[in-house]
Amino acid sequence: MPAITASMVGALRAKTDAPMMECKKALTEADGDMERAEEILRVKLGSKAGKASSRVTAEGVVAVSTAGQNAALVEVNCETDFVSKNDDFLAFSQAVADLVASRNPADLAALAALPLSQAGFGPTVEDVRKGLIGKIGENISVRRFKRYADGAKLARYLHGTRIGVLVEFEGDDVAAKDVAMHVAAMKPAALSSADVPADLVDKERKIAAEKAAESGKPAEIVAKMVDGAVQKFLKEVSLFDQAFVKAADGKQTVGAMLKDKKTTIKGFTLYVVGEGIEKRADDFAAEVAAQVAAAKAQ
Repeated sequence: MPAITASMVGALRAKTDAPMMECKKALTEADGDMERAEEILRVKLGSKAGKASSRVTAEGVVAVSTAGQNAALVEVNCETDFVSKNDDFLAFSQAVADLVASRNPADLAALAALPLSQAGFGPTVEDVRKGLIGKIGENISVRRFKRYADGAKLARYLHGTRIGVLVEFEGDDVAAKDVAMHVAAMKPAALSSADVPADLVDKERKIAAEKAAESGKPAEIVAKMVDGAVQKFLKEVSLFDQAFVKAADGKQTVGAMLKDKKTTIKGFTLYVVGEGIEKRADDFAAEVAAQVAAAKAQ
């Protein structure tokens, strides 16, 4: 079994807020597998260990662009929060979003080959990216993008530069904008329960089964407990089933609000900077030194 180091325990605690000893026990049981250890903690501690899903660990920005009847949402990453506020980095991120909206690249490789000149670098997006890496002193990467075209009716919402949402809809503009803000706040996984990715459902069912098994109840009761937990999870992560954040009674669902407003949501894209990316484990002094060096180089 691999050695369970203090840094591993600290990383798991940072992701889950679980007690240190519980983190060490979970890592030991999971043979050092961080994801499995997180699942074990959720079984033992319930929602207290679920904070990892809402915490981001990498840096960068989400940029949005509209070009005629097209729109795009893009995530561009860097290594530190310091660089995410750098003017050259922000200009590059916006330029990339503009290119996605106007030029419709098929994938990240096609995007990298599109023409772009900035800060004396070019003639392609990739050349500018590499040039800025040398100038700023940090790695920069374009992680993902989503493009909407052909005049789709869209609502957009940016929460600073770290969370971006585009919502495709038909109907009331205000209702759609409210939904975009709701998505940024509540982070649904899908429009409806039927649309939740199977891997998420399977993972939740596995966790619920392990937790229910510890109750010592008969098998038929355990099965009902698992089904109930999964159904609760589906409602929590499905946009239409979530309680609308601006509901006056605190209970009206997004689906009910949309019905009242005669508005249809056809789809949405939510980007949270660094979601699912593990941040490198640098010590504080080294990060400050890197930031000072980057500032002097500009």
